Amino acid sequence: MKIIVIGLGSMGKRRIRLLSEHQNVEIYGIDSLESRCAEVKEKLGVECFGSIAEAVKLHSIDAAVISTSPLSHAAIIKECLTFNLHVFTEINLVQDGYNENTAFAKEKNLVLFLSSTFLYRKETQIIIEKVHKAKCLLNYIYHVGQYLPDWHPWESYNNYFIGNPKTNGCREIMAIDFPWLVTAFGPIKNVYVVKSKNTELNITYNDNYLITIEHENGAKGVFAVDVMARKPFRHIDIYGEQLQLFWDGTPNSLYEYNIDKKENENIPLSEASEHIDGYAEFITENPYREELNAFLKQIMDQTLIPAWDFERDKVVLDIIDKIEA
Repeated sequence: MKIIVIGLGSMGKRRIRLLSEHQNVEIYGIDSLESRCAEVKEKLGVECFGSIAEAVKLHSIDAAVISTSPLSHAAIIKECLTFNLHVFTEINLVQDGYNENTAFAKEKNLVLFLSSTFLYRKETQIIIEKVHKAKCLLNYIYHVGQYLPDWHPWESYNNYFIGNPKTNGCREIMAIDFPWLVTAFGPIKNVYVVKSKNTELNITYNDNYLITIEHENGAKGVFAVDVMARKPFRHIDIYGEQLQLFWDGTPNSLYEYNIDKKENENIPLSEASEHIDGYAEFITENPYREELNAFLKQIMDQTLIPAWDFERDKVVLDIIDKIEA
């Protein structure tokens, strides 16, 4: 299988590294910046092109992974589908082209796969399973935050999409985490929001949100989102009459409170996790690998149901729009 990775920034390089683990996959890079193409060719040994059309002309490409900035996704997805390529796209943050591209992919019988990395984390999968099995109403308190300049220490936050109000850092956190929260606790009925800009960061959007969430099944949550926490923070407490879980965002930090023994018990994972230097401790490589594997499997068997899709994502993005309004 021949796959192009479009966008050779930090995420595109990650996707190339993970795809290279498959011996039956040939990888080609696409980026309009010659410097990025040169770097990827030198460091990763991947042939690169300046455009999709150029790569498709020279090679029989089967699929594309889109790792460019979110506002560019809709047009690139359409172009890839026009070339009869199966498509994996990073999270979009906006709904541009959702209806048109999903209909186009269905018409051409092509896979259109949407990244939702946290649905592929073992920790969140365990949480989802335990929440679904719980025989009581549940509440949760969840805080995710990291100081914006620390997201990519090697570049200014104003030089990539998190500096843009349309695709800002808080919005990205919400778009990353709401899919697994909704999968765990069910569709959202209502949200109530307090928000503000507390920092002196050079941004024109709110840098912190306190969101109270009502789910249709009676579960309730408080979701604190920010780009001002100087220590990277991801922590959730889930509690009810018969279940109590807490997780600090890292592979070894998921615990369940044993009600009978009245003590915390660590929930071990079945596999080791991989972490890349330069990212926060709670960002691991395994789920990025697993969602790419799911994409490749769906190409081979389109009856497989993905963990997330554009239809459900549209509902989540509508909620985020309401939160930011």
